Amino acid sequence: MSTITNLEPKPLWNYFHQITQIPHPSKNEKRLAEFIVKFGKEHGLETIVDKVGNVIIRKPATKGMENRKGIILQCHLDMVPQKNSDKTHDFTKDPIETVIDGEWVKANGTTLGSDNGIGVAATLSVLSSKDLQHGPVEALFTIDEETGMAGVFGLEPGILRGDILINLDSEDEGELYVGCAGGIDVSAVKDYTEEPAPVGTTCYKISIKGLKGGHSGVDIALGRANANKLAFRFLMQAEADFRIRISSYSGGDLRNAIPRESNIVIVVPSERSSDFEAFVKGYEKMYRSEFAETEPDLSFTGVKTEMPSKVMNIHDQYRFIRAVFVCPNGVQRMSQAMKGLVETSNNLAIVRCKDALFEAYNLTRSSVDSSKEATAWKIAAVFHLIEADVKLAGGYPGWKPNMSSPILKTMSNVYSDMFGKVPEVKAIHAGLETGIIAGVYPNLDMISFGPTIRFPHSPDEKVNIPSVAKFYDFLCGTLKSIPVK
Repeated sequence: MSTITNLEPKPLWNYFHQITQIPHPSKNEKRLAEFIVKFGKEHGLETIVDKVGNVIIRKPATKGMENRKGIILQCHLDMVPQKNSDKTHDFTKDPIETVIDGEWVKANGTTLGSDNGIGVAATLSVLSSKDLQHGPVEALFTIDEETGMAGVFGLEPGILRGDILINLDSEDEGELYVGCAGGIDVSAVKDYTEEPAPVGTTCYKISIKGLKGGHSGVDIALGRANANKLAFRFLMQAEADFRIRISSYSGGDLRNAIPRESNIVIVVPSERSSDFEAFVKGYEKMYRSEFAETEPDLSFTGVKTEMPSKVMNIHDQYRFIRAVFVCPNGVQRMSQAMKGLVETSNNLAIVRCKDALFEAYNLTRSSVDSSKEATAWKIAAVFHLIEADVKLAGGYPGWKPNMSSPILKTMSNVYSDMFGKVPEVKAIHAGLETGIIAGVYPNLDMISFGPTIRFPHSPDEKVNIPSVAKFYDFLCGTLKSIPVK
C-alpha cells in the first residue's frame, strides 16, 4: 500500500489512495462513480445517480444540528490524463503511482489527480465520519468536468436541497474563491490536398519536448511556452528559407492543458540538409535562451526519418502555417477589477495535420462574457480567412463575485479564529462548475476553496501535504459553524 496512507488526516489520505487505484480520466469515470455509490450504500446514506451520471449522497445532520442551513459539498470525479513521453501508462487501466517528495505528494511521470481527487477524498471523509458535527450535508460528485463540464450541464433543477454550496476544487490553501472565468471552445477544421513527396528531398522529424505545460487557466500567466506556437513560428521561417513541405503535424492533446509536446514530419531539399540541421540547432538555442527561466528542460530536435509518400499542397501549407502562427494565444487582458487576475486568455491547445485534414482546437476563457465572445470571434476570424469550418461550442458562464456572501463572511471568521489570519478573497482564471450550477440554482450561496496544488493538468502536478491537513480542518470547522436557517 502507498505510504500516503500514513499521512494525516488518515481517513482523507486513505480515500485518496483508493481513488488513485481506480482509473478515472475524463469520460471514463464510471468505475469511480460505482465506487462512490457503493460507499454511500455501505454507510447507509441516501444515494442517487442522476440521468447524466452525477452521484448525490445525503447525510443527515448530527444531533442538535438539525436546524442548520443545508450544505452541498461539490467536487468532480474525473482527472486530466497527462504523462511524460517516456512513461508507459494507460489511464483507462493503470493506477496512479504516488510518490512523497518532502512536503509534497506527486505521481511517477503522470498527472496525480489531486485535482479534484483531494476534494472527493475530503467529502468521503465527512460522509463517513462518526464524530464530526454538522448540519444536513449533501455531496454532489459530478462527471466529465475537465473536458466540457457535462455533469453540471446535465444537472436538473430540484434535485439539490441545500442552501449553501461549497466547491472543493480550488488550489491555494488560505484563499477563498468567490468568482471564476467562463469558457468557450473554438474549433477549426479544413480538408487539404495532398500530393506526392518531392523527389530529391530528405525527411526530418522535428520534435519539441520537455515543456512544463500546465493548466490552461491557472498557469496561463506564467510565461510558459506553447508547443504549437513554437512549432509554427519555426515553420514560418523554415518554409521561407528552405522550401520545406509538411507531411504531418501533431501538437497538444487536451483542450485545457497548455501543449507540452509537438511533432512535425517535413521534407527538405537534400542539397540543403546540412544547412537545415544547423538551422534546427539554432532554433533550439534561441528557444532555450528565450525560455531559460520558464522552460529549462526545453528540447527542440530534428532527426532524419523515413520518407513519407505524400505532403501537403503548397498553397494549403502556406495558409495553415500563417493561420496558426497568428492565432491569439496566452493572456489577452488582465482584470481591471481585481489586481493580478487574468481576465481573458486563449489556449491554442491542439493542432493536427494528417491524412488531408487540418484541425485546430482552442479554449478561450474570460471572467467577462463579452470579452470571451470577442476573443473567440477573433480566433474564428483567423481561421475564416483560410476558409475553415469554424465552430464555437461548449460555452459556459463565469461566476460573478458576491462580496456580501454570508458563507464568505462565515468562512472568513472561522479561518481567522482557527489560524490567526484573514484568508485572501479571490477569483480564479479557470472554469469552476459553480457558474453553471448558479444558472440552475440561482439562490445558492456559493464559495470555493481547497489545498495547495501546483502544476495541475501536467505530470508535474503535486499537492502540498501540510495544506491538505489545514484544508480538511478548515472544512470541518466550517461545517460546525454553519448558521441556522
